[in-house]
Amino acid sequence: MLSARPAGCGAALWLGLVSGVLCRAWTAPSASQKCDEPLVSGLSHAAFSSSSSMSASYSPGYARINKRGGAGGWSPSDSDHYQWLQVDFGNRKQISAIATQGRYSSSDWVTQYRMLYSDTGRNWKPYHQDGNIWAFPGNINSDSVVRHDLQHPVVARYVRFVPLDWNGEGRIGLRIEVYGCSYWADVINFDGHVVLPYRFKNKKTKTLKDVIALKFKTTESEGVILHGEGQQGDYITLELKKAKLVFSLNLGSNQLGPIYGHTSVTMGSLLDDHHWHSVVIERQGRSIDLTLDRSVQHFRTNGEFDYLDLDYEITFGGIPFSGKPSSSSRKNFKGCMESINYNGANITDLARRKKLEPSNVGNLSFSCVEPYTVPVFFNATSYLEVPGRLHQDLFVVSFQFRTWNPNGLLLFSHFADNLGNVEIDLADSKVGVHINVTQTKMSQIDISSGSGLNDGQWHEVRFLAKENFAILTIDGDEASAVRTNSPLQVKTGEKYFFGGFLNQMSNSSHSVLQPSFQGCMQLIQVDDQLVNLYEVAQRKPGSFANVSIDMCAIIDRCVPNHCEHGGKCSQTWDSFKCTCDETGYSGATCHNSIYEPSCEAYKHLGQTSNYYWIDPDGSGPLGPLKVYCNMTEDKVWTIVSHDLQMQTTVVGYTPEKYSVTQLVYSASMDQISAITSSAEHCEQYVSYFCKMSRLLNTPDGSPYTWWVGKANEKHYYWGGSGPGIQKCACGIERNCTDPKYYCNCDADYKQWRKDAGFLSYKDHLPVNQVVVGDTNRPGSEAKLSVGPLRCQGDRNYWNAASFPNPSSYLHFSTFQGETSADISFYFKTLIPQGVFLENLGNTDFIKLELKSATEVSFSFDVGNGPVEIVVRSPTPLNDDQWHRVTAERNVKQASLQVDRLPQQIRKAPTEGHTRLELYSQLFVGGAGGQQGFLGCIRSLRMNGVTLDLEERAKVTSGFKSGCSGHCTSYGANCENGGKCIEKYHGYSCDCSNTAYDGTFCNKDVGAFFEEGMWLRYNFQASGISGKESGSRSESSPDPQGPLPDLAHEEIRFSFSTSKAPCILLYVSSLTTDFLAVLVKPTGNLQIRYNLGGTREPYNIDVDHRNVANGQPHSVNITRHEKTILLKLDHYPSVSYHLPSSSDTLFNSPKSLFLGKVIETGKIDQEIHKYNTPGFTGCLSRVQFNQIAPLKAALRQTNASAHVHIQGELVESNCGASPLTLSPMSSATDPWHLDHLDSASADFPYNPGQGQAIRNGVNRNSAIIGGVIAVVIFTILCTLVFLIRYMFRHKGTYHTNEAKGAESAESADAAIMNNDPNFTETIDESKKEWLI
Repeated sequence: MLSARPAGCGAALWLGLVSGVLCRAWTAPSASQKCDEPLVSGLSHAAFSSSSSMSASYSPGYARINKRGGAGGWSPSDSDHYQWLQVDFGNRKQISAIATQGRYSSSDWVTQYRMLYSDTGRNWKPYHQDGNIWAFPGNINSDSVVRHDLQHPVVARYVRFVPLDWNGEGRIGLRIEVYGCSYWADVINFDGHVVLPYRFKNKKTKTLKDVIALKFKTTESEGVILHGEGQQGDYITLELKKAKLVFSLNLGSNQLGPIYGHTSVTMGSLLDDHHWHSVVIERQGRSIDLTLDRSVQHFRTNGEFDYLDLDYEITFGGIPFSGKPSSSSRKNFKGCMESINYNGANITDLARRKKLEPSNVGNLSFSCVEPYTVPVFFNATSYLEVPGRLHQDLFVVSFQFRTWNPNGLLLFSHFADNLGNVEIDLADSKVGVHINVTQTKMSQIDISSGSGLNDGQWHEVRFLAKENFAILTIDGDEASAVRTNSPLQVKTGEKYFFGGFLNQMSNSSHSVLQPSFQGCMQLIQVDDQLVNLYEVAQRKPGSFANVSIDMCAIIDRCVPNHCEHGGKCSQTWDSFKCTCDETGYSGATCHNSIYEPSCEAYKHLGQTSNYYWIDPDGSGPLGPLKVYCNMTEDKVWTIVSHDLQMQTTVVGYTPEKYSVTQLVYSASMDQISAITSSAEHCEQYVSYFCKMSRLLNTPDGSPYTWWVGKANEKHYYWGGSGPGIQKCACGIERNCTDPKYYCNCDADYKQWRKDAGFLSYKDHLPVNQVVVGDTNRPGSEAKLSVGPLRCQGDRNYWNAASFPNPSSYLHFSTFQGETSADISFYFKTLIPQGVFLENLGNTDFIKLELKSATEVSFSFDVGNGPVEIVVRSPTPLNDDQWHRVTAERNVKQASLQVDRLPQQIRKAPTEGHTRLELYSQLFVGGAGGQQGFLGCIRSLRMNGVTLDLEERAKVTSGFKSGCSGHCTSYGANCENGGKCIEKYHGYSCDCSNTAYDGTFCNKDVGAFFEEGMWLRYNFQASGISGKESGSRSESSPDPQGPLPDLAHEEIRFSFSTSKAPCILLYVSSLTTDFLAVLVKPTGNLQIRYNLGGTREPYNIDVDHRNVANGQPHSVNITRHEKTILLKLDHYPSVSYHLPSSSDTLFNSPKSLFLGKVIETGKIDQEIHKYNTPGFTGCLSRVQFNQIAPLKAALRQTNASAHVHIQGELVESNCGASPLTLSPMSSATDPWHLDHLDSASADFPYNPGQGQAIRNGVNRNSAIIGGVIAVVIFTILCTLVFLIRYMFRHKGTYHTNEAKGAESAESADAAIMNNDPNFTETIDESKKEWLI
């Protein structure tokens, strides 16, 4: 079957090469045949062996499945963890499945076991699956057969079954079968010197496609596997570096140098284990697939070339010596290769038939030479006892080790005659030796060497000690060996313990410094004698516990790297850890983005306009990008900038060439596409400022200029037009300068013209390139402007569906989240339970559900049994409010979080299945046989992809796309009395009845008052003079009639001033009633109420605080009948009561004044004194009941017709939040009176922003203004006369007036004719002026 085909053969079919040539090296079955033949049943008794047998009738030869010979199966003499059953097939086989059965009609069966395999009966390799040494589930009785199809086939001659657990009421009993097919391949042995060249027929080769396949095994961590190069700088190299596979390729470089075309990729780890590893290189141009042992890495080469140019030959096993530094500094390959195929040529077959000539150096043979090393594997409870020669004066040990742990005991031995002991351990990735010398009062000698020795590589340790001398050498580096000449007497002991201790020794007086060793050792030498580990395995000399001899079961848990998004992987023997610093992601595997997916999401976190990092695809492959989020009242704009300056001059070119302007954005095209695809609307401003430079239409209809968009497509329409319409904005609006053309620039005038507008077809955006063709003629000039990309709305964030029926559901394609899965969504409901989503496999599944009104459950099974995580909420979740659910599952852990409740985490088992294999459709809102969900689900994202609930709901009967009722959850975001307005996609805040504006009605509206300025708000429309009402009252009908008598007032405002006395706020009436908020000459605040019934106004004096200190202060006054509540700044509220004789109603309110009182009729004499000179400072967020007079003056509202202003009102937020710090000094206080005159430029008058009504200036003010104007005019005339007199000797003077002013219609026209920049400047400034 295809799944049994070796990786190299399948890879060859990718390019359509002759598969028969490539696959001829082995006898794999065809597609119609299955590699599933029983391999054990036909073997002789001699092919079986075992660790032991209970008797002859229990011998391993009877361990055939479904056979009853002998005692009905194999049973060892002892049932412990050191037993094994082995089969020899006679030659290598491809193995696809295994099966087990208990001993016939008995209580003896194995419940769990491991499978080891080997080519030689030595150097065993355990079967790996899901990144672990796999433990196969066994039998549950003696007769049934349990079969396991291997996740990936293996090739071996020997197979060994190692029981891990068995029936507790019986013993180990086993019958087996192995399924597969025959396998054969040519093998070549490289001795580290010989090189095998494959010479090209024409001395050179130029290929667009390459397929190279081979298998190798080696004990060396360095070596060149293949190499080829050309004189043009091309090369291809496959080599081992630190036991990792490194593939280097250069298809050619340009002027930037040889580094530019160089591409290097590293794969795999621990490849020096002397087991077969398969490599396939598939290249099509610059696209590469590199496969190593079923793991595929796809990448593209650097540079701009597609062909590989090689000269003379490609060599296998090394680089032939050429005198170049690169050829002499790299080691040749030492080990075995088989099934070498290069572009259809079977290299191993050609070498066997002596069609290839190996290099003269070294020896090439056709049988694999096995290494003499015997590794031993230690786990956390292992030790290996080796005997030594007693009473020697020289202590010498050496060994090699490899591990991932930074700490562990390597060796321990007692000296004879109680002279002390020696301990060699690994501490903080260094090797340390600790010698305890008893004859000198238990002094200790410590030496250490090396660093980073827990990198999984083999490292050699050699330690020698004799009288008064010791030396420690790491990796044979004599130069860095560590010596000591401390007093020391040495007499070797009789036992050496490697990796750990005997259990009874752990209770001895000596306690080791490090835990037991986890890893592998080999080449163990004691007293300069190599230890025979095969004899140790038979317990002839020494002893051991929980070690595996002739096997190194080291696993690199960082290959493949489960740390996503560039996270750094580090590991110990049992686990790995991801460091996510500076990646923009978090979590156990750096899977979750720490940024929000859009500006819309930031808005609903209460953020304001600013630069933010967003991650549009969340946990997907795209990285985060920085954008500007412009939060307007009803929209959120995402702005992506680029590097093109506004009004960039287009450089002229010859007629055959075009001027190409390339835009470089602050984000990749994939990131921008993610933004535009989820946005509701996108636009980009383009402007072409021309002088004899045509834009779109030429006489034959072919455009001179075009722009290139997202998919590198040319577009022939300009801003203000649309796709397929070869026009500019003026052509659409029919107001072009010349009606014969569709663009102003196409009229080809000698005067400056402009075509500008917004491109708004978002599938074409952004503008990547603008190509201008008509700038080569004499007199042709052009300036180009392209604005940033602006996108508004987030369809993903509000993508929702209503589930009206618990028995209905929406279905989507199968969820792909094998090793890493995240799910997030919002829900709201009124029912206490229901399934949010479910996806099933054969036995695997994943499900999220509301289990009760207060419980959300996340359950799944990846093959290790069901796991459930539950989050319990202290409050009901079926409250028709939006709640957020976030679930994640990866190879490290699973987690569930609801809203801001504590996250619940469940660690994954260290061994077992890790892949989530699902096959059914994904069901949202329901599950088979269970109560579905009734309510709303929105923003459902799975692994960074938003599922389009709205679109699926539209095409599914009984469903409704979208969800209403956003204000029930988000209405609280509208602050200060703002009203939440429902929208299809979200909501907005209506701030019209508040003194605030902004997205959430939390932005203060305020203004700076200069001395003498004042504002009046008339409560009654009849109070507005005809002069004031003007056009405004005609176009805006009066929003309210006369204000009724008031028994209740709420006054809120903020102010800052440095000048006292002054009037802050005054409310007049048609009677004698009034309300005033004043700053007394002492700087204290005073509130005056006169409601009638009393001879004098009722005064409230706030004497404990000087409010005329330049700092912002807030005032809240609430009156209900005779009770007044006053709150100043952050001080506690104080209650006051009007006199008993006072009236309870404020009769006939007339007007509200800010800054000064200009009112007809009688005014309180004390207040009249405060009118001079008036308020100077800042007022903000002024609100009287439901009226916001200052906002009405600064914003066009329905109440603006009631406002009258004297002077120029300059908008300012006044630093509205009151401070509780000590008062600022006048030198640093921006509102201090001394600074106002000098800083007047900081508060310029801006028409359209700072003034509502400017007419109705009273007569006194007009006279004063006239006098001031005459004085200023006289001063200016005097200055002009003096300047002309001072510079009279010049004779002439320069003028900045535009040439041609005489013939121009106006001054603007004169400047426009002379200065090409001016028209755009006018237009732009008008835009800014009127914002």
